[in-house]
Amino acid sequence: MRTVVELEERLARPSEGLVADLAGLDGDIMILGAGGKLGPSLVRLALNATRGGRRIVAVSRFSEPGLADALTEEGATVVSADVADERALRDLPDVENVVFLVGAKFGTQGAEHATWFTNSYLPGRVADRFRDSRIAALSTGNVYPLVPVTGGGATEETPPDPVGEYAMSCLGRERVMSHFSEKYGTRLALIRLNYAVEMRYGVLVDLAQKVHAGEPVDLSTGMANVVWQGYANEVTLRSLLHASAPPFVLNLTGPELISVRQAALDLGRALGKQPAFTGEEAPTALLSNAARCHRLFGYPELTPAELIELTAAWIAEGGPLLGRPTKFERRDGRF
Repeated sequence: MRTVVELEERLARPSEGLVADLAGLDGDIMILGAGGKLGPSLVRLALNATRGGRRIVAVSRFSEPGLADALTEEGATVVSADVADERALRDLPDVENVVFLVGAKFGTQGAEHATWFTNSYLPGRVADRFRDSRIAALSTGNVYPLVPVTGGGATEETPPDPVGEYAMSCLGRERVMSHFSEKYGTRLALIRLNYAVEMRYGVLVDLAQKVHAGEPVDLSTGMANVVWQGYANEVTLRSLLHASAPPFVLNLTGPELISVRQAALDLGRALGKQPAFTGEEAPTALLSNAARCHRLFGYPELTPAELIELTAAWIAEGGPLLGRPTKFERRDGRF
């Protein structure tokens, strides 16, 4: 994966398991937030996995020039709409399956009201509008508390205890959507993702940029989860078959807990740089245990070691980036 074209192709390459699962799923699929960070690759993955067997409806404001036209040419039914607008939401077509990707994280500080609107109020409106559909809603592992780094990570049975307003608003998303699932029997899957990576974005890109630039890597958050974005997209789509009332809850991340120090050292070797460090590893971190996910859907095709090599090569060659640092190292929940 040396070019954007190669990367996009890999992200949109379906597994046999995804093809089989979607073949057993009734109806069309609508993706809300199709123009965001992971939306386009998820739309393309759904198109490739269904091979024209159903409509894939991509809904977004589509602020990126040319994206709506590109997805249309590739076979998606594109709807340019702001789902935060009540009339636009009401006018969306009825579909059997909805993937909800809309969310706000960065810029929370100072705009808390907008964060709560996007992450808590709007999901309720969507759940009410599509009460008769299956819904897979992207949530986050940030709903969990910081846990001991020696404990293997929070499981789906770990009580939520979010740190900061962003994380609290994401728990609000889950609670409000669960209310409508309880009220109407809506089949719902809540996907607690952290941290998805590809060559243009993610924890490994954040670390690689610092190592490449000679900037110190903060070790305060000494452990992290990472998972290949292509696998995250697959699991999100496949979770539609598991949507239920009460909601199906799933942690989505890789099987390993990644040492930030070791990842920086490995990136440094690949980049020909000696990393600099600051701070000391705390005994806790935001970590999830995704054993349930791996039992259901298998393991990610790309290992952390492979992702580190691919990321280092991308950074060394000056590949384009999305310019959205994860801020995974923040321990106060302020993004």
